[in-house]
Amino acid sequence: MTMTVAAPRPAATPRWWADAGGVAAMASLLVVAALWVANGGVQQLLAGGGDAWSAAGRLTGLVSSDLLLLQVLLMARVPLVERAFGQDRLARWHRWTGFTSFNLMVAHIVLITIGYAVASDANVFAELWELTVEYPGMLLAAAGTVALVMVVVTSMRAARRRLRYESWHLLHLYAYLGVGLALPHQLWTGADFLASPLSTAYWWTLYAVSVGAVLVYRVGLPVWRNARHRLTVSHVVPEGPGLTSVYLTGRHLHELPVRAGQFLQWRFLDGPGWTRAHPYSLSATPHTGVLRITVKDLGDGSSRVASLTPGTRALVEGPYGRLTGESYTGGPVVMMACGIGVTPLLALLGELPYRAGGATLLYRARSEAEIAFRDELDWLARQRGVRVVYLLGPRAGDASWLPRHAAGIGDAEALRRVAPSIAAADVYVCGPDSWTEAARAAARAAGVPASRVHTEQFAW
Repeated sequence: MTMTVAAPRPAATPRWWADAGGVAAMASLLVVAALWVANGGVQQLLAGGGDAWSAAGRLTGLVSSDLLLLQVLLMARVPLVERAFGQDRLARWHRWTGFTSFNLMVAHIVLITIGYAVASDANVFAELWELTVEYPGMLLAAAGTVALVMVVVTSMRAARRRLRYESWHLLHLYAYLGVGLALPHQLWTGADFLASPLSTAYWWTLYAVSVGAVLVYRVGLPVWRNARHRLTVSHVVPEGPGLTSVYLTGRHLHELPVRAGQFLQWRFLDGPGWTRAHPYSLSATPHTGVLRITVKDLGDGSSRVASLTPGTRALVEGPYGRLTGESYTGGPVVMMACGIGVTPLLALLGELPYRAGGATLLYRARSEAEIAFRDELDWLARQRGVRVVYLLGPRAGDASWLPRHAAGIGDAEALRRVAPSIAAADVYVCGPDSWTEAARAAARAAGVPASRVHTEQFAW
């Protein structure tokens, strides 16, 4: 067996990008607070009565709007943001920001309603009805609120467990509708949006940047890349029980800025259901002529991959992910894989410039039959001295990365025994979420600095 030569890799991500992104997000919240103060927020708050309730409602509404737009930017697939933080971290922040924004929006509605009711000595519920039906843009805002409530409810863990990914994703798109329907209300009746040219310029700019980022990076860039590269299925190879590899060719693939360890969102134009995208990692080091993904049949549309025929067109979004060798500077490498999580690590083993014998792969599988790519792993062992350790059998438990028969050793101690150089190594981990977290905790307990433990999780 032979391994292909990797294509030129994209330039490393500057370390200051993450700091710049964090500073920009915090600055936006400070600007919102400053505009509220400049527009008399503190004076109204100190005045008491209905003015105080309304002032608090204005502030919660402004912060909610700012966080809502930041939430859109977090998942707009902006390359600078995605490369600086990684999709798994952005997804967590997106979720936290979304729930915080929603809670503040509810507080805004309650506080503003109370403020107007106190000022006019009216019943709170009657005031809410009047605000909704009489004020310009409020009916649209109410419809937007309903859309956002649906998104939030379906994003709760209990609801997500009952929904297929495709259904959840479709419902989640209503967040864009909610943001759009809120805009007229803010511009027509929001004093803090219109009180000064600076306020107006800030909010219009933030909306324009958010909408522009979605149009450019969620729509424009994928369309351009698919038109340029025209990925097509070359052939399909069974790898083991429920595992299928798909080889793809295309045009100018050497210009596709993808690295080993990254994933793309894939759609195959093979009939009904092609609109549903699935995240699949590259399972081989990307090179100038061919890309390969390997898919496990999980019953969520992934089973269709095994029936793909040569010539089927593929549409992609990406690449995404930070489980790459970008920060690797040399020294020992330890890969920790569980099940299908071996695919991005296999690609990394082909790309990383470790010395001969400097890499160890710990590969968890339930049985011999579930081990994939044994021929390639044997080749890497012969040609590059990769030490492959197979850890077979049922898992010890949700809090452990070990198989059951090794549970008595302890997670960190077992890691030191099978990988004596672990404390000095770069550690790459990929597998199911709970297993990945257990493996990461074991690596940290074994002395690996957090900066050298690299993970990527795909939970939605």
